[in-house]
Amino acid sequence: MGAAAVVQEALEGLGLKWGRRGDTFTVSLPGEHKLATECALEVGAHSVQLRAFVARAPEQDADRVHRWLLERNLRLGGVAFCVDHLGDVYLVGRLPVGGLVADSVDQLLGALAETADSSFDTIVGLGFADSIRREWAWRRARGESTRNLEAFSRLDPGDAP
Repeated sequence: MGAAAVVQEALEGLGLKWGRRGDTFTVSLPGEHKLATECALEVGAHSVQLRAFVARAPEQDADRVHRWLLERNLRLGGVAFCVDHLGDVYLVGRLPVGGLVADSVDQLLGALAETADSSFDTIVGLGFADSIRREWAWRRARGESTRNLEAFSRLDPGDAP
């Protein structure tokens, strides 16, 4: 069975929304903190590369965010953080085509989904703190719900306008 067929078999077994264009597959991985992580799996001659967007380029403290990403890379297995030319944050992983099985695709997708989800609040909290503080104040001033900001309660400026 070819690598593309193995990837397709793995995706079919996950019960998630996925698509295919040529040798590139896309799948939406659900999460709790990052509600969905869009992932591309590109089948090449020697490997299957996974790429997933995690967050846009930090608005502030980019050096601190990048340091956190690099330190986190030391503890990760199978996937790693990287940034593109715009500074946007991605997760990447690779599997060799030789001996590829659906379980290995599933395991790497699981590692990617867990890493994106568990890291999201930290990345956003570090790189967008001022925007989050403004969002807290804006919502309170208009009587809007702050429920989805609860993960960033440490950035809550209180009742200050």
